[in-house]
Amino acid sequence: MQRKIRVLVGKPGLDGHDRGAKVVAAALRDAGMEVIYTGLHQTPAQIVEAAAQEDVDVVALSILSGAHMTLFPEVMKLMRAHGIGDRLLTGGGIIPPEDMGTLAGLGVGRLFGPGASTQDIAEYIRTWFAETHRGDGAAAPRARSSRSGRGAAKRKPAAAKARKASARAARPPRKASRPAARKRAAKPAAKRMTRTRRKRG
Repeated sequence: MQRKIRVLVGKPGLDGHDRGAKVVAAALRDAGMEVIYTGLHQTPAQIVEAAAQEDVDVVALSILSGAHMTLFPEVMKLMRAHGIGDRLLTGGGIIPPEDMGTLAGLGVGRLFGPGASTQDIAEYIRTWFAETHRGDGAAAPRARSSRSGRGAAKRKPAAAKARKASARAARPPRKASRPAARKRAAKPAAKRMTRTRRKRG
């Protein structure tokens, strides 16, 4: 069974509106992910520290203050400094499309604006996770066990047939032996009858 995707939802800076962040956090939790919400007024350092301690796969920032061109690059720099730069940094807020393109060039993932579907956000995170962990080999033991299971299923009938054949060879042929024994027992009786007839004659 595949492990749950771990997502940290953070509200950096002085932005005090977290209703959208809580809606997204609840939607990701309903989608089967493990979500950590840091709360309001977090610094980039606090968010990255929590992400490293919780060993999350995704850091999602909600920024409505207009400071996205400062906060996203700062969080990205701190993530790389903490050795978690390979994790997905995504988020949303009031971000113009041209700024989204600039942040994408810095390594930030897809960003979502107001009115974005929470299903699209969850699907984007799932797709990123699947593509990133495709070569982990987590499914290799299951694949090997399933192949061995099929092989065992094929080998069992052959082994059973061999055991039955050897058992038949070891058993005496009961049906064939009984008539032969009756014939051998009947021959002396026939000879005795002919002898008694000759004596009487």
